[in-house]
Amino acid sequence: MYRKTMYQLTDNEISIRRNAASTDCVSPVKRDMPMKKNLRIRIDANIRIGFRIISFFSLIALIAMLSFVFYEGITPFISPTSSKISIVAEHIDHFWINGQEYRNHRTSVDAPADADKIIIEFINDGEKKHIPIALGGGRADTWEDILEFPDDLQHQISSPEAYTYTISFPGALAGMDQKFHITLPEPRQKLTEFILGTEWRPVYKKLYGILPMITATLLTTAGALLIGVPIALLSSVLIAEFLSKRFGGILRSAIDLLAGIPSVVYGFFGLMVIVPFIQRVFGSASGSSLLAAVIVLSIMILPIIVSITITSLRSVPASYREASIALGATRMQTAWHTVVPAAKSGIIASIILGTARAVGETMAVILVAGNSPQFPSSLTDSIRTMTASIALEMGYSAGRHRELLFSIGIILFIIIILLNAAIMKLRNSAKEHS
Repeated sequence: MYRKTMYQLTDNEISIRRNAASTDCVSPVKRDMPMKKNLRIRIDANIRIGFRIISFFSLIALIAMLSFVFYEGITPFISPTSSKISIVAEHIDHFWINGQEYRNHRTSVDAPADADKIIIEFINDGEKKHIPIALGGGRADTWEDILEFPDDLQHQISSPEAYTYTISFPGALAGMDQKFHITLPEPRQKLTEFILGTEWRPVYKKLYGILPMITATLLTTAGALLIGVPIALLSSVLIAEFLSKRFGGILRSAIDLLAGIPSVVYGFFGLMVIVPFIQRVFGSASGSSLLAAVIVLSIMILPIIVSITITSLRSVPASYREASIALGATRMQTAWHTVVPAAKSGIIASIILGTARAVGETMAVILVAGNSPQFPSSLTDSIRTMTASIALEMGYSAGRHRELLFSIGIILFIIIILLNAAIMKLRNSAKEHS
């Protein structure tokens, strides 16, 4: 066998040998580059798929949560709490209701919905008692006076809370009275009475008026914006336009640090410092008041507004400042008449976020506001906001009370949307005017 020379090879063999030689000359790094590139492409594709899956399930969770909240919050305005009357026996082991016998029954018994009367029978002091209660004597839409009790039992009937009646009989031992607790279903809640009602007494009187809480929420938010926005705007202009980069960076870092402080710390500061100060200065019985809530909220919204406003001011092109100074304007005039109007969109966005923070704040307000659901007649009066009511009462609420706490959340959600829409409309009108 002998080796062929280049002149004896065909064109196809020459091209094959040249390709092989060029492949042998390629470094290992360059040879692995296509493989690494394909690996990165596959990893990026898998990460995108993972993010899409997470986003999909997050969207489903959000929809489920909103559906649950709106279902619970709308139910009180559509239907009553129940369609039957509930009866609970206390210290009575053996009794009959409309002929149905119950022994050692510790849960509630639902009275028949189609009956004309409820007949309760039980043994008291060796004698069988017979209690006929007529139904349908009052207003069916409100269950007012719907029960007609016998005249000889009027002195034994009490009503410890709305829609609840208790019939008491002496027991064999002191403190062991035999009782029947009759609970009527609460009627459908009227939306106007809920929003415009002035009394919130959900446990005993079953009164669900949230107008004082709406008023307190709006007053605390407006007061916090009235105090916090000017201070935040002045601070932002000072840091962004007049201070050196080093000193301004130190101040901005300190302000950003305030944003990471938990709200309960702000509330504790207000409880220990601001509340006693108001109590001493104004001579009020308790310093927990509307003014204390306003001061604490105005401090809490400062970091958000200042941080976003500084970013907006620094994003204004330097040519704006140079043109203003070239026309003879001072640095102060340039800052307020040129830079601030140019950054107006970002400033308004920061105010919107500050408003949302003030409206939705809960823990700090609970600690300093006093938590009395009443109309404030002065800055030193105790108040309760909508978020505070939800946080304070959700733990022990039940039935209609619990459902209406979800309704408060829906009203709060609507208020935030309306406030943001109003601020955006003001921004658009100012933009068109300019």
